[in-house]
Amino acid sequence: MKRTRVELICTAFVAIFLSAAVSVPEAMSAEGDSAGVPANAHAKTYGGGWQCDQGFKKSESACIVIEGPANSYLTIPSYGRGWACSFGHRDTGTACIGVEVPANGHLRSSGDGWKCNRGYRWINNSCASVEVPPNGHLDETSSGPGWDCNRGYLARGETCVAIEVPENAYATNKTYGSGWACERGYREIGEATCTKIKVPDNGYYMDASYSNGWKCNRGFRSAKDKCVAFEVPSNAHIDYSENDWECNRPFQERDGECIRR
Repeated sequence: MKRTRVELICTAFVAIFLSAAVSVPEAMSAEGDSAGVPANAHAKTYGGGWQCDQGFKKSESACIVIEGPANSYLTIPSYGRGWACSFGHRDTGTACIGVEVPANGHLRSSGDGWKCNRGYRWINNSCASVEVPPNGHLDETSSGPGWDCNRGYLARGETCVAIEVPENAYATNKTYGSGWACERGYREIGEATCTKIKVPDNGYYMDASYSNGWKCNRGFRSAKDKCVAFEVPSNAHIDYSENDWECNRPFQERDGECIRR
């Protein structure tokens, strides 16, 4: 069936239009991807601009190759130098040096250093065996001799000596001091003596090393070894310590009284 001249013209016009519609966006896309993007880089997926390919890092308006030293691996090049040392190596700034682990030691979990196994301690870049004295045990500290004394004993040089606990006291597990402490209600007075704390009337026992072992009740203040009641003047109240008073606002204290400003 023969087409008319009008049909042929319309068909040719449609073909030209479709061809232009496809080629123009492709050309624009190609131009947009390559415009301003340096070698070894690509346009960002989202937003404008570009970023360097894997193995390259940005240097002003170009992408230069990342040259990591031996025993290193590439990292995200958008920041930093673009490389880091592999596990088992330490970073010197310009090189990755293998960590030399001595006998009876192991790599740290970070992979850039080592530490001694349990029962050994660091001495002159080696791991020496910890010699635990009688009545002692291995401890978990990274410093010191590597051992501690059992409860009831105190370290004296390289040995553990029995603690002489006085009456009304108990042994502690501290490695310093006397190795004992007074029972509740007693205080160390003199040498190796625990004396009972005498709480005065209108007072109560307070377990604190910085005080005399007792404190006065609310509304009383200490006077030597007693708790003495005090009077609160007009326009005043007992303060936060509960053992003194202060003026109400807007009054102020003068000669033991509260007067208006």
